[in-house]
Amino acid sequence: MKGSFFELSAIANNGKQVDFKEYEGKVVLVVNTASKCGFTPQYAGLEQLYKNYKDKGLVILGFPCDQFAHQEPGSDAEIAAFCQVNFGVTFPLMSKIEVNGAGTHPVFEFLKAKSSGVLSDVIKWNFTKFLVGKDGRTVTRYAPTTKPEKLEGDIEAALRA
Repeated sequence: MKGSFFELSAIANNGKQVDFKEYEGKVVLVVNTASKCGFTPQYAGLEQLYKNYKDKGLVILGFPCDQFAHQEPGSDAEIAAFCQVNFGVTFPLMSKIEVNGAGTHPVFEFLKAKSSGVLSDVIKWNFTKFLVGKDGRTVTRYAPTTKPEKLEGDIEAALRA
């Protein structure tokens, strides 16, 4: 297990490797996303957070996941187009991954280990959110039902830290 989020990496939606070291010193909000979920409208709130705070040091990373009721069936290109057309998403999207089970992506292994959910580490649904502090070690977890705008106070505090 890595000691810091900034030691990790992932494949971006466009197929390029992203080394999270480039986000060191920033606050990162990681969200497992899906295009056909009841929480999909949260993309709009996430994009608004990104617009409001990206120049202050916030990065949002969307990780599409198809592990919950097949709610993210598209290819990476289809997902990117859907997010852009329907929600104007400009924050980085990663390649589709798994957040639970044997194929869990290392980013989500790290996040789940750093901040347990209610009763277990398992991610229960799409749009579970993780706020990573500038130190790369402090992680706060939010339920899928937590709307992005409800994170503003925590984001502002993390940016000030």
